[in-house]
Parts: sequence; C-alpha cells; structure tokens
Amino acid sequence: MQFQQLQYFVAVAETRHFTRAAELVHVAQPSLSQQIKALERELGADLFLRARGNITLTDAGEALLPLARRILADADTARYEVQELVQLRRGRVRLGATPSLCTGLLPDVLRAFHDRYPGIRLLIEEGGSHDLVRGLARGALDLALVVLPLPTPAPALTTVELLREDLVVVSSPEAPAPGRGGRVVRIADLEGERLVMFRHGYDLRELTVAACRAEGFEPDFAVEGGEMDAVLGFVRSGLGVAVVPRMVAARTGRGLRVTPLARPGLHRTIALAHRSDVAPPRAARELQRMLLER
Repeated sequence: MQFQQLQYFVAVAETRHFTRAAELVHVAQPSLSQQIKALERELGADLFLRARGNITLTDAGEALLPLARRILADADTARYEVQELVQLRRGRVRLGATPSLCTGLLPDVLRAFHDRYPGIRLLIEEGGSHDLVRGLARGALDLALVVLPLPTPAPALTTVELLREDLVVVSSPEAPAPGRGGRVVRIADLEGERLVMFRHGYDLRELTVAACRAEGFEPDFAVEGGEMDAVLGFVRSGLGVAVVPRMVAARTGRGLRVTPLARPGLHRTIALAHRSDVAPPRAARELQRMLLER
C-alpha cells in the first residue's frame, strides 16, 4: 500500500468521479485508475462500485475511508512539524520593542536566542507602544514588547505580562543632586528641576508628564525630543535630569547618578503582544518562550 494510492482513493471517494479526482490530485486519469486498481489488488477487495455515471463506495471502501483520511492527516502533521523544526535552523523573527527595552531587557535574551538558533535572523523595530500595536495589526511584526495599558484598545491582540519595572531619576554627578539631595527623590521634588524629555509618543514621556501633573505642576523641559541614548547623553552633559527605567540605568548608567524614586514611586508594566487571530511562527514562539522564562 502506497501513500499516493491513499491520496487517490480519498480523492475519488470525495468527488465520486475518477476524472475530477484526477484533476484534483494533478495526475492523468488513466494513471489514477491504475493506482486504484493496484490498491484493490493489494487489499484483496473492491473499493468502488463502478456504474456509468455513478461511483459509490463498497463496504471495504467505507471501512478504509476514515483510516485513509487519518493516515493522510498524520502525514500532513508530520510534514508541518518537520518544516517548523527547519524554521528554527533558518528563517526570521520580527520583534518590535520600545527603545528603552532594546537597551535594557533585550540584549541578553537576544544573545541567548542567537546562540541557540544562529540561523534565525532577528529583525528589530524600535518604536512607541502605539506604533508597535499598529505594526502588529498590519502583520509587519510577529511579536512586540509594549507598555501596558495600551494607548488604544486592541481587542485583536493577546498580551502576556512580562515584568513590572521601577523607574529612577538619573542626573549628572557634576550637577547638584535632584530634589533635596537625599537618597531618594519624590515626584514633587522634580518641580523646579529641568528635565531632559523624550519625544512625543514615547511611553516614558507620557508616564512622567502624567505623574508631574498628578502632583500639581507642569514639568520644565531643558531639552526634549530625543531617544534613549540621546536623553542619557544630554543628562551626562548636565543639561538636566531624566526619569528612566531602572534596567536601563543599570546597564548604561555609567557616568550618571542614579536616584530611586520615593514610595510609591513610578513603575511601568511590560507585556509581550501578538495578534490573536494569527499564531506566531515557530521561531517567534521560541523567542516568546525565552522571554517569558528569562
């Protein structure tokens, strides 16, 4: 019994027509008929009752049909699983992340992923959560690291909370310590401080401005519009202070004074998001697993 013979048998059983079945499996009708007869000889039983214009299954054909379908389905599953494994030797993962996460969280995880799957290309897109959500929606990204709550409702996305990260205040050691110069600084102490502020659409900008307004004052910007590296550089030069994630300060805070925020402080929740209606590729799912288990 050959796999191809089972394909032909199922095609005839479903179409009840030899010529249409041959067209369905892209083979000449005489070849299909020969293979069906060979299968019947192998099994020792007729599978079809052949009458002009009327093809029906015999009892033997009825018994074989569900088994043949199961064999073909198992073969498709096997082919799919092997192809998925091959994708872990070559392929790509399109990951979106905010610039601060590219600086703080991702380097170690991506290095571990690359060491394990060196044939997978990692395509990273930096942006704010709003831009990343749009990238997921249009199919330009497989996964994205976003800040919760999302800027706009996104019912078509599945999000899994990854971490809750503290924010800290960074300043130049050459400048006076922010606030009262203590071991911690309150949000209220930032009134009167000149802030180095991220560009519009940056999650940290919205969070910091909202916290200042909740304390009853508008923040004073010394300079605004930068990405993470630029903001840290401006702070090092003494232009002002900035509120940044603790992970970023720990990784790239050399040459900066790092001051924790007094309780309750400021935090942000990072989540891993993907489209709900489309399963991420196998390689993307593996990266997702490594991020969740980091």
